[in-house]
Amino acid sequence: MPCPTRFIATGCILAAFTAAASAKIERVVEKSFQVQPGAHLMVSTSGGEIRVTPSPDSVVKVVAKEHIRASSEAEADSVLLKLDLVIEQRGNEVVATASYKDGVGFHFGSWPPVQVDFVVTVPSRTSVELKTSGGDIFVGDLDGNVRARTSGGEIELGKISADIDASTSGGNVRLAEGTGAVKLSTSGGNISAGRVAGPADLRTSGGDIRIDAVEDTISAHTSGGDVRAVFAGPLKGDCSLSTSGGEVRATVGERVGFRLDAATSGGDVNAAGMTIAIERGGMGKSTLSGSVNGGGPVLKLRTSGGDIVVAARKDA
Repeated sequence: MPCPTRFIATGCILAAFTAAASAKIERVVEKSFQVQPGAHLMVSTSGGEIRVTPSPDSVVKVVAKEHIRASSEAEADSVLLKLDLVIEQRGNEVVATASYKDGVGFHFGSWPPVQVDFVVTVPSRTSVELKTSGGDIFVGDLDGNVRARTSGGEIELGKISADIDASTSGGNVRLAEGTGAVKLSTSGGNISAGRVAGPADLRTSGGDIRIDAVEDTISAHTSGGDVRAVFAGPLKGDCSLSTSGGEVRATVGERVGFRLDAATSGGDVNAAGMTIAIERGGMGKSTLSGSVNGGGPVLKLRTSGGDIVVAARKDA
């Protein structure tokens, strides 16, 4: 019975090769830089995660964690020869980048053979520009602008008191608090935000959107989930919540004045507890438009596949 024996031997060889190929060796590179208030951090990596947290001093500390697919230290040394790792200061900017040479063309197994994670501590007034092709991005509480891009991970942001522009092609986006202009987008996940005090633009192609406290204008759209927003005060301008495949729910103070423009292709509109001068449609119908508490900015609500609920919140 030579065939089974050959298959078993081949399987053992493949298993041994896979185990060797998947072995990882880790190395760490650290650098620190003295910076002035208002510094800028730029980080870019292929396949790794990026974590940025605030510190009370005026130093930017960069820790690069290299995860090397190699079966020995000597092989790891050889692999690292093609890693282009840059950690340097340019004026009041700190740059940390990791890229691997010969990345073009077909490669067997995982690529690149070195994954570099960056863990960085910065003064709280630092602005950051972060990019990774396949990992998560985490940013703690900062007073500077945040720009974040990932092609295959999640984004989590703390309390950010400046402008935010964050997007991912394959994960969730979470924001604790934003007091500047907020722009969040994902092609395949949910978006959730706590307090949003500045103008906000939130978009996802495949998940839910939830905002716990809206204090400025907002435009939120999803192609495949629910949209829920709580307005923490009067509407500062026209706002829009829409979905192509779920429910829209807006919670507004019971004495807030605005103009409601709600329509659904696959459900009903309910605005119980609101004082509305109805201009079109009605309660329990597919459309409801009119002035609430004397009118004001427009609250536009749209869905193609669910109900619309406008809930009144007791004013303090």
